[in-house]
Amino acid sequence: MAGPSSCSRSVPRRLALFCLIASCIALAARTTDASRRDLIGISIGKGGGISIGIGIGGGGGSSPSHQQPPPSYQHPAPSYQHPTPSHQQPAPPSSSSEPQARDFENERLYRAYLVIQRFKKTITSDPQHITDSWCGTDICNSYKGFFCEKPPNVKDKALASVDFNGFLLRSASLVGFVDALPDLALFHANSNYFGGVVPNLRALQYFYELDLSNNKLAYCTFPTDVLGLTNSTFIDIRFNNFYGQLPALLFCSFPIVEAIFVNNNQFSGKLPDNLGDSPVNYLSLANNQFTGPIPASIARACNTLLEVLFLNNKLSGCLPYELGLLAKATVIDAGTNQLTGTIPASYACLRKVEQLNLADNLLYGVVPDALCRLAYDGHLTNLTLSGNYFTGLGKCCWDLLKDGKLNVDRNCIPWAPHQRSHDECAGFFHRAKPTCPVSTYVPCYHKSYGVDAAAEEATAEAEEFKYRTYSALKP
Repeated sequence: MAGPSSCSRSVPRRLALFCLIASCIALAARTTDASRRDLIGISIGKGGGISIGIGIGGGGGSSPSHQQPPPSYQHPAPSYQHPTPSHQQPAPPSSSSEPQARDFENERLYRAYLVIQRFKKTITSDPQHITDSWCGTDICNSYKGFFCEKPPNVKDKALASVDFNGFLLRSASLVGFVDALPDLALFHANSNYFGGVVPNLRALQYFYELDLSNNKLAYCTFPTDVLGLTNSTFIDIRFNNFYGQLPALLFCSFPIVEAIFVNNNQFSGKLPDNLGDSPVNYLSLANNQFTGPIPASIARACNTLLEVLFLNNKLSGCLPYELGLLAKATVIDAGTNQLTGTIPASYACLRKVEQLNLADNLLYGVVPDALCRLAYDGHLTNLTLSGNYFTGLGKCCWDLLKDGKLNVDRNCIPWAPHQRSHDECAGFFHRAKPTCPVSTYVPCYHKSYGVDAAAEEATAEAEEFKYRTYSALKP
């Protein structure tokens, strides 16, 4: 009896102990879950790196009202804006880092900027780092080689002139650059390495000076598009590779032209008969391959032509009487050709001439005394007749020879120094058949010796432009 009673009493105690343990476990579980929820809520509430702020670059506490809006392309900013205060965050940059039209003083300069930047990309050599300055919006003051002015009857400032002289820039072409600057008046690009053809500049209404000298322009005939620049005062295409005949229009297309320089090319053929119709003051045709006579029409330029160079060509025929009618000429150079005949008496009328060069031709006869007198009653300072076949000198010429103002080396003049041999002179006169007329008429009135005050004043005023054609013989 005792055994069964003991077992029956222990069962309820064990069951009660089990229930007590189960209750404690449940209570502990609830406490742990609540604590875990509290911990998670604190972590989120601290605004750590797990928030929507990550998506807009802000922290968890950022709100949409403080976010920067994206740039607006529908409403561009005005042309002039007040600077952003330092305590404010600057506006975001536009999608392009290049200056926009609103950044420039006016639309004309912005369009010029686009043309310049396009041309800049074609420059393949820039030893002086000129193009480093071609950036930003201040074209008129910062860009080397570019200058601005206001065009006639226009209020806005515009790109008026380009001067690249001596920059040594290299580009395959100028097309799309010079012709794309509608307000351009002058383009000077001496001593660069620009290639291609001369751009068509007819549409440039203000244009009047073109200098493409000493470049690498395409080997071609005279650039006829230049003839459309009817307002031009200065045309300079020397030291290039142009060939063929000069067009007659060159001497009748520019009613106000002052200078035409085409020397040091490969032009050939006869000079146009209308050469004297041009009002040009400075004309250089030197160092080409022109043939035939000097046109007699040059007499029509007697009141405008100041300097003319026929130097170093293959011109032939008689030394023209008409050259002596160039009353205002200070430089006449027809040296190193194949001109023949005697010196016409009209050359005694060249009272303004300072430099007269007829060297290295086939001239003969006696050097006129009246020509040499120009050193005393004119302005003659240098008379070069060397390399011809003259046989005598006028009385005044001997004095000029002693003064060093006359050079007659390598002629056939007895008692003069440094003459040709007898055989050489005899051979020339044996071959030569004189066909040129001998003119003794002097078509001008001679004043007494001495230069008048008015002539001296005129010479002083012209001093600034003296010998522009001779300067053109240098690149």
